[in-house]
Amino acid sequence: MRILICTGIYPPDIGGPATYSKLLKDELPKYGFEVGVLSFGEVRRFPKIIRHIIYFFKVLKRSFEADVIFAQDPVSVGLPSVLAAKFLNKKFLLKVVGDYAWEQGSQRFGIKDNLDIFLGQRYGFFVEILRKIERFVSKKADLIIAPSVYLKSVIEKWGIRSEKIKVIYNAFELPEIQKLNSNVIKNAKNEAKRELGLDGFILLSIGRLVPWKGFLALIKSVSKLKDEIKDLKLVIIGSGPDYGALEAEIERSNLKKFVSLYGQMEHKKIFEYLSVCDIFILNTSYEGLSHQLLEAMAIMEKPIITTRAGGNPELIEDKKSGIFIEYNNKDQIVEAVKLLYEDRDMGRRLSQKAREKAREFSKEKMINNISDVLLSL
Repeated sequence: MRILICTGIYPPDIGGPATYSKLLKDELPKYGFEVGVLSFGEVRRFPKIIRHIIYFFKVLKRSFEADVIFAQDPVSVGLPSVLAAKFLNKKFLLKVVGDYAWEQGSQRFGIKDNLDIFLGQRYGFFVEILRKIERFVSKKADLIIAPSVYLKSVIEKWGIRSEKIKVIYNAFELPEIQKLNSNVIKNAKNEAKRELGLDGFILLSIGRLVPWKGFLALIKSVSKLKDEIKDLKLVIIGSGPDYGALEAEIERSNLKKFVSLYGQMEHKKIFEYLSVCDIFILNTSYEGLSHQLLEAMAIMEKPIITTRAGGNPELIEDKKSGIFIEYNNKDQIVEAVKLLYEDRDMGRRLSQKAREKAREFSKEKMINNISDVLLSL
């Protein structure tokens, strides 16, 4: 069976869809599939609308020999992909990792409501057009993959039948450092710290630099923490439309000594930062099922602070495998960081439970499930 994966982002881009698409490209051939990838990055340099038309023709060209077109979102690659699939009479599989209309509304059209409220309200013309597109593409799909039970419930609210949606949890690849003995791990972490030029108590957050990820609140929380934790360092890794605003806030608040902001980065380098950080923080108002959270759970001695948003409660239990905070609640962020700074034993207990949970999300299990779905089309 020949599969064409249509994705909005692909390495070296940072983000769940990029990681997921690369994993499929590497692993599905081991199960007998032929896999090609068409990234929207190939056409992003063109003007809006024009880029989608060009992408449609690229999908057409690349799909003549394909049996299945597998789109990784319901709008930017989903619409041109489903049109090409119907034109060529190909099977169309769709993965939905979020509500595209809500995401764009939050970034571009001033929507402040969270996703759960958004689903029951009507908004402006452009947002409603995007909503119609994602629902049209979803209804035309032969099957839909959702990475969490929460996201399946979102898609059902679009009017999609439950039996058409398959929940397949995302997976992660265990980094090589985890396969070594404890002394080698300790030495590798110390070497990574020297190489990265990091010392002190390190907080790490990774993700798309978009409003609902809450990076601005993290930066502002550092202003409250830096006087109590003198060697504090917050590292943010990601790319996206909020990069300039976050950079300006760091400058305005005179926090360059305490906050480092990095853009695109190789996955191997991201694992190095994960291996040396003391706490991983994901302050978000929305998650389908986070690759970054899964990877942080798998790294040794990495207690997690996050929110109850989206699929996060399917991964984390409060005070057992992580600490939940309210989204953008700076006081709670400060208190959670101070708690883990002062009680290192608690951090180790939380990280141990998180590692145990993360092992349920194996690469082999995910690929087996996706293989079954592909063969059922």
